[in-house]
Amino acid sequence: MKHIGILLLLAFSLGSCSKFLEEYSRDQKYVQTPEDLNKLMVGEAFIINIGLSIYSQATMGTLTSEAGIVAPWLHVMDDDNEVFVSDFVATDQLTPLYMLSGFHYWKQNPTMDIRELTWEDILWRKLYKHIGALNAIIFQADEMALNNPGNIENLNRIRGEALFMRAYYYFYLQNIYGSPYRKSTAANDEGIPLKVSEKVEDIYFKRDNNEAVYQQITSDLEKAAQYLENYNPTTKLRIGIAAVRLFQTRVYLYTEQYDKVLEVSQPLQTMGYELVDLNQYTTGTSFTYRGSPETIFTMGTNVIPTVFMNDSLSAWSGNDNRVSAFKASDNLMNTFDEDDLRRKAFFERAAKSKAWIPAKYRTWRTFNDVNQQSCIFSLRYTEAILNRAEAMAMMGADNEARTELQKLRAKRFQNATIDQIPQSNTELVNFIREERRRELCFEGHRWFDLRRYSTNTKYPLPADFTITHPVYTYDAPSNTHTRTGNYVLRSLSQDAAGWQVPIPNYAIEFNRGALTNPIRPVRSIQP
Repeated sequence: MKHIGILLLLAFSLGSCSKFLEEYSRDQKYVQTPEDLNKLMVGEAFIINIGLSIYSQATMGTLTSEAGIVAPWLHVMDDDNEVFVSDFVATDQLTPLYMLSGFHYWKQNPTMDIRELTWEDILWRKLYKHIGALNAIIFQADEMALNNPGNIENLNRIRGEALFMRAYYYFYLQNIYGSPYRKSTAANDEGIPLKVSEKVEDIYFKRDNNEAVYQQITSDLEKAAQYLENYNPTTKLRIGIAAVRLFQTRVYLYTEQYDKVLEVSQPLQTMGYELVDLNQYTTGTSFTYRGSPETIFTMGTNVIPTVFMNDSLSAWSGNDNRVSAFKASDNLMNTFDEDDLRRKAFFERAAKSKAWIPAKYRTWRTFNDVNQQSCIFSLRYTEAILNRAEAMAMMGADNEARTELQKLRAKRFQNATIDQIPQSNTELVNFIREERRRELCFEGHRWFDLRRYSTNTKYPLPADFTITHPVYTYDAPSNTHTRTGNYVLRSLSQDAAGWQVPIPNYAIEFNRGALTNPIRPVRSIQP
């Protein structure tokens, strides 16, 4: 077979009128075998793991680098976190608080630091770059399958994996930059732009509607399931049928297709994944890690230790009893019962103040361990149980939902019994949501879950729902921080623009206004 030239544009276009993203190098990749495509998958499809530097409070140095930390701000917009401060750190230092406070307080321009200097959100560009590569890989794999069916098994694996990754990236883009999915208005609500062709199109891009976005995600996953049927890789860094099935349960849960959640999750129960029993947990060890029997897929870095800092990194470097970062919120920690074993497995106490710091993977001590699991881009078997329980409860199958949830609770409490789970449907759904919050905290779920709860057709969040983030003022003479008020995010019906991250200016400018953002309100500190 002749060499096939793949021009990986890694963006929607390099044409003069369609600079959706910044221009990328026009590297020519020549492939003639499935193995060549597989190498392209490894190099272009996945978010890579990077080394971290955590020797001071200034951990955000690579925030705007293409090869830097990815979306640490996703962890600071919800109600699971709050500000963590002690002593004084110079404002020119790139600390989590100084760099991410715009996201934490839902400002008009979240990418503005404490000195009112704007930095660049790279996630949008990064994910669309991966999608551009995946579009080319899918096209070439399809062409190879037509011309050389003798390699169909390997090609199907590549196609399945590439389709999954495209759906995966579009899901994240949609739930960060698009409006929350609402069944009744999805055909009109604004999502994010779709591009699934490998062709260069000389056009400006605009937002597609939510229905189209989710249809594309669903279609890609259905095809991926066909290509990857009965296949699971030997490494957790690649995609197999288990990852596809689990992610399908999430997508169907978000779109309120509860019967399909149960349908696609059924095979997962016989694939050999198991829940970790915290009754046998060893204090000081990691709960999540790549080799865990709960881990199905992971890629990228665990950035939690760059956001949720200890208040005593070292005495000799001047970072003793000093912090400018975030911690687990009192709101979250107060939801854990005393006999909930996740308190000691999921968290650590800060050295000086004893504040709660998330530590599912204990990376503030061993933050460059190759066995780490991503805090955003990972799939855990536990989610399948929670998704199934929620779907059952939403369908009115309360007894089945309670039985399903008890599978998890039996592994997370010393003496959990099924009669502790509420009987009424309303209380049961709320109970499952709270269990989901506790179990999946600091894994990139909470912000997305609050968005979808807000638009749920059966049990939406109350109209008076708010997230409150405290504000502190530093007093130099006493070297103390005093709480002076709060920033408040109100419910979706009252503050819709605050519930989606603005598309970065570079994408807006390159599309000459075809892309727009809802206008966020100017926020002021509330009592």
